[in-house]
Amino acid sequence: MPSPPVPGLAVAERRVTHPQASVICVHGGLDRGGSFARIARRLEQFDLVTYDRRGYQGSRALGVGTHDEHVADLLALIRAERENARVLIFGHSVGGVVALGAALAEPALVDLAVAYESPLPWVLPREHSRSILGEDPREEAEVFFKRMVSRSAWERLSDAEKESRRLDGPALLADLRSVRANAPFDLTDLATSATYVHGDGVLAPYYRELSALLASRYAIRTVEMTGAGHGAHLANPDQLAELLATLWQDTCASA
Repeated sequence: MPSPPVPGLAVAERRVTHPQASVICVHGGLDRGGSFARIARRLEQFDLVTYDRRGYQGSRALGVGTHDEHVADLLALIRAERENARVLIFGHSVGGVVALGAALAEPALVDLAVAYESPLPWVLPREHSRSILGEDPREEAEVFFKRMVSRSAWERLSDAEKESRRLDGPALLADLRSVRANAPFDLTDLATSATYVHGDGVLAPYYRELSALLASRYAIRTVEMTGAGHGAHLANPDQLAELLATLWQDTCASA
């Protein structure tokens, strides 16, 4: 990209000589684009674009974003990539909600959208472990990290790393409230090839039921990864990268 598609958005790129396509990775709550580094190293046949969503890490100066603003940012990145390549967007958790939103908004720009364990409570409600969110974003960031990663992992963070996560608290709260509010979109209108992926961890029964609904109602392809939890982009990079490559090959074959 000769110039940033979205001024102030922290974007990282990894380019290859003859890319099959561009893969744009969209991170979830209390995460950052750098968490996709392990996948990037394993997708050598693709150009890779990662970024910190507004409100997070290197993009904090842009302020906390709404769902529509996150979608607009992603669409700007997609348009820049489509000048030279086809585009696969991969969204982890809330990032998958953003990815699906972009595919719905501009289906002609997206060749394949893949969402990993993305919260879709308007399709299938799920009881939240924290039914009522607090008002202190710093506290919510700490609670969220301990719940989604582990208490021991939180304690291993340096003071600076803990503070960095707490500073992402406002963006995290906005994400959580967004997916718990009214449905941001209707998947009935989805015209882009899409796949919903989940692991076989403790929430597998819920994800299997959700996947069955996505397949029957919206013709969305679903895949279950064995031995994978919510953080598959960190813990299962080989398996996830292989799956993304396979999904892309299938998309090309059916085009």
